[in-house]
Amino acid sequence: MFGWEFPPHISGGLGTACFGLTKGLAAQKVDVALVVPKAYGDEDQSKVRIVNASDFAFDTRRSRFFSYSNEVSYIEVNSRLIPYVGVDDYFNVVNQMESGVLSAEEESCFRRYQFQGGYGQNLMQEVEKYAMVAEEIAKAENFDVIHAHDWLTYRAGIAAKRVSGKPLVVHIHATEYDRSGENNRNDLVYNMEREGMMAADAVCAVSNLTRSIVIEKYGVPADKVYTLHNAVEPNLHTASSERVLEDKIVTFLGRVTFQKGPEYFVEVAQRVLQKDPHVRFVLAGDGDMLPRVIQRVAELGLSDRFHFTGFLRGSDINKMFAMSDVYVMPSISEPFGISPLEAMQSGVPVVISKQSGVSEILRYAIKVDFWDIDAMADAIYGILHYPALSSIFSEKGMQEANSLKWEDVAFRLKAIYEKVI
Repeated sequence: MFGWEFPPHISGGLGTACFGLTKGLAAQKVDVALVVPKAYGDEDQSKVRIVNASDFAFDTRRSRFFSYSNEVSYIEVNSRLIPYVGVDDYFNVVNQMESGVLSAEEESCFRRYQFQGGYGQNLMQEVEKYAMVAEEIAKAENFDVIHAHDWLTYRAGIAAKRVSGKPLVVHIHATEYDRSGENNRNDLVYNMEREGMMAADAVCAVSNLTRSIVIEKYGVPADKVYTLHNAVEPNLHTASSERVLEDKIVTFLGRVTFQKGPEYFVEVAQRVLQKDPHVRFVLAGDGDMLPRVIQRVAELGLSDRFHFTGFLRGSDINKMFAMSDVYVMPSISEPFGISPLEAMQSGVPVVISKQSGVSEILRYAIKVDFWDIDAMADAIYGILHYPALSSIFSEKGMQEANSLKWEDVAFRLKAIYEKVI
């Protein structure tokens, strides 16, 4: 299995999903060797064996993996990058001569490449080197099937398939259309996504919504695209509520990017506060749209009602949910969305957009079109002011979220493995 991140070193849902899947597969008696560009040594390996790509040397004569002629498209990173955001907001694609890349004509020698990991500078060079190292790992490992997660790892999966002849499964956690929208597609990333899906023997999409995009926008044959909804890890570390304010609290927790709809959260807040000024709104996250959101909050005169926490992880997320009365996910295009499930596990009623994959499997969540600000505001107001409504969504939502187990997802995934094998 080729991934790009793994807990505790994660920047979003990709690492969380990989962790859940590997644990679920272990319960289904599937042995998984998970390859990451850089392992830190503190990963939980009780259910999965972590393979550190930085430990493997590759033959520099095989360094021409990309099919460009005299130029290579690199990514010039302007700030922190994570794989789900609108790429044009974070980096520019620039064409450079291959002066910094080992060419095929160099003398034969094996070298190791020390991956930086994460989503920093030279990202595309790391993607390229990852693919070359993948060939050597595929030669050294004994396995039945290859599984590659999201576009960063697809060429690694293709390389492993080429040298081993084993079937390839690729997993779509988010598409370029989710990240950048219909009119701002980054062709470099789109082409890598399509290349991986076309080369795969099976494609796993995290929702029916994503499956439709894969078939319609990428032209992938429908008979090899499977919907595989995510699940959620059991929450064994519930935090006690430490309410220091009498005001109700409405929370947005996620990346502050176009895809997540944070601007709609601000507009919804204004509508709610017109009816009830004793509500506070928390925007927990970081991203390229954060300055714009803060400016809009100031323009609307809501600064004393808004709190910006920055990126939260681990126990801080549990504490935030323990203080929250409503969780809101107004995503414009959400392939799945694990965070509403985490909120529901904590007993927090959730309001989510209909344009999210997770809405396909939830009964006890209020679902509204992301653009319908008034309807979303009414839903939030209703939960805040009608205890019976809040109680039923809290109680039933917790039961529903806890019923969604990674072992069940892995059972369906194992059947896909067996089919392609």
